[in-house]
Amino acid sequence: MRDLALRSATELLAALERKEVGSEELLRRFLDRIERLSGTVNAVVTLDADRALEEARRCDAERAAGDLRGPLHGLPMTVKDSFETAGLRTTSGGAPGLEDYVPERDAKAVARLKGAGAIVFGKTNLSTLAMDVQTYNAAFGTTSNPWDPSRTAGGSSGGSAVAMSTGLSALELGSDLGGSIRIPAAFCGVFGHRPSWGIVPTRGHIPGPPGTLAPPDLETAGPIARSAEDLDLALRVLARADERDAVAWHLKLPPPRRSSLADYRLAAWLDDPAAPVDASLRVRLEDVVDELRDAGADVDTEARPGFALADHARLFMRVLYGSMASGLPEGQFRRLQERAAGLSPDDDSFRARLTRDTVQTHRDFDLAREARERQRELWTEFFRRYDALLCPVFPTPAFPHDQSPDMARRTLAVNGVPQPYLGALLGWPALAGLSSLPGTAAPVGFTRDGLPAGIQVVGPYLEDRTAIHVARLVAEVAGGYVPPPGA
Repeated sequence: MRDLALRSATELLAALERKEVGSEELLRRFLDRIERLSGTVNAVVTLDADRALEEARRCDAERAAGDLRGPLHGLPMTVKDSFETAGLRTTSGGAPGLEDYVPERDAKAVARLKGAGAIVFGKTNLSTLAMDVQTYNAAFGTTSNPWDPSRTAGGSSGGSAVAMSTGLSALELGSDLGGSIRIPAAFCGVFGHRPSWGIVPTRGHIPGPPGTLAPPDLETAGPIARSAEDLDLALRVLARADERDAVAWHLKLPPPRRSSLADYRLAAWLDDPAAPVDASLRVRLEDVVDELRDAGADVDTEARPGFALADHARLFMRVLYGSMASGLPEGQFRRLQERAAGLSPDDDSFRARLTRDTVQTHRDFDLAREARERQRELWTEFFRRYDALLCPVFPTPAFPHDQSPDMARRTLAVNGVPQPYLGALLGWPALAGLSSLPGTAAPVGFTRDGLPAGIQVVGPYLEDRTAIHVARLVAEVAGGYVPPPGA
């Protein structure tokens, strides 16, 4: 039987309920594994062990008395270090000025998890201010992929995904603006869910700066786990109306559209000239479609949601960098304004577009948002014909570490051809992100090089449970969580 620490949160909660294990014993197992593996993967960067052990003993006593706090009662878990945690250091990847920041209150999503009985005992590593698809920073160093330490774990929730892959925690809370949950989940061979925008609160997430009240465009908070069932479990705790709105309405996510794989109407979009997919990954995803068909699934590989991926990517870039601009330090923003003013009108390089989009006017940003609403209408029509779209999470599997300082000049090799590093965010991760759609990453076996292969399930707006259910069914046929060597 699989090591206790490598089981799903759903299985662990059942074991707690049957009193096969106690919360304190389970927490000590995770702490022992963190001590053993920290030098290899460097996923957990801050611990709150003494307080958590005291809380675990309290949860065990409450369970013995039949007094449960909620569906996560006594479950030890970690959260990404970009979420504020009361009394526990929160640095957002060692961001300047936040190295010793200790919040007075929990981020709203963290508070919901704790309110359901979870024991938050540590924080996981990320890129500084969640601004990279790799996970490293000056304060805590590099988080490595557990399947190949020479490669990245992905980002920005890389520590979260590694903690799940290597059994350092029962459940994780990550965040996703441009793929930061789904990319590391795919790179590390676990499940991750980007919820429909707006259904999980992001207040208390850094960035923006501590104390920010306005919800950022595109950004979501969601779970990373070792099973699709765990994603659904966490979503039931996390997704509900904000307290201010709950006086007038409540959130009730619909159940999955279908009951079995054969009942679903699926589309698959596995490659595109605007976002070429490396053959090592594409071949595996094509095999997954064949395996699904052999299992009785109806998969249409020609269906598209009515727009060109190149146009979608360009629009996502405008919205993404426009939405991120408010989080930049004033001096950096002014320098970008000066650089944009000095650009030639004929310069349409990736770097030039990035600069212009970051300092675009409010009018231009509103025009981009209107264009986004038109694309959302195309998605609505698409999901009248299909239940979900299968597509890559990222153009490649986990790639070698690249910590060169200028991200705008980095490249990513796809089929041996250098592609803009940041441009990889604009294709497949954007399909869910731009239009507020739910996107679930599911592990579907391995590439020919032995690296985890992940597939993305994009679902209809607010039909998160359909996306998660399809991800579960796909993984049952074509993959699922497998512990990495040494775990």
